[in-house]
Amino acid sequence: MYTDILFPTDGSSGASAAIEHARDLAERYDATVHVLHVVNSSYVGYRGDGDAERSPSGMLGGHSDETRSGMLGGDSDETRSGMLGGDHEELHDEVRERAIEIVEVVEGQFEGVETEGVIHVGDPYQVILAYTDHADIDLVVMGTHGRRGVDRYLLGSVTEKVVRMSDVPVVTVRDDAESPKGEEAT
Repeated sequence: MYTDILFPTDGSSGASAAIEHARDLAERYDATVHVLHVVNSSYVGYRGDGDAERSPSGMLGGHSDETRSGMLGGDSDETRSGMLGGDHEELHDEVRERAIEIVEVVEGQFEGVETEGVIHVGDPYQVILAYTDHADIDLVVMGTHGRRGVDRYLLGSVTEKVVRMSDVPVVTVRDDAESPKGEEAT
């Protein structure tokens, strides 16, 4: 039923809450789990590689040396990153290393399940949707931070946007630490 499952992660406890569900489904259906981390381009002064909805051209496959060296793709935007000081290469290197660490740690939590680690730069929900189409994903499993009311409205929700716009089923799991008492994960 499912051969390719997408597990988007930002390394947070909200994302980690969904690992068990993704692993169980992958084991049941002998599916590959695509572990995707998106470096939010609006936070680190990166310019996107193009329209992520058209073509995920900045997408990075596995962990080869080739993908690591050019991992964050796109050229830096000098006018946006100038506030970081003269040397923003150090920040880019830190972001790159953190992204690699997140994907490797999460892949390690899928022991016994085939995984494919991917890192991409862009708007998280757009990259998730583009990757879903590009990689023929059958199911998306992702965590949610459990924000409600004004917080969710003001901050927006990557998970909520993916749920509303995805062409494939999306399973969401609420972080237990953020769930109201007595409420189960959905």
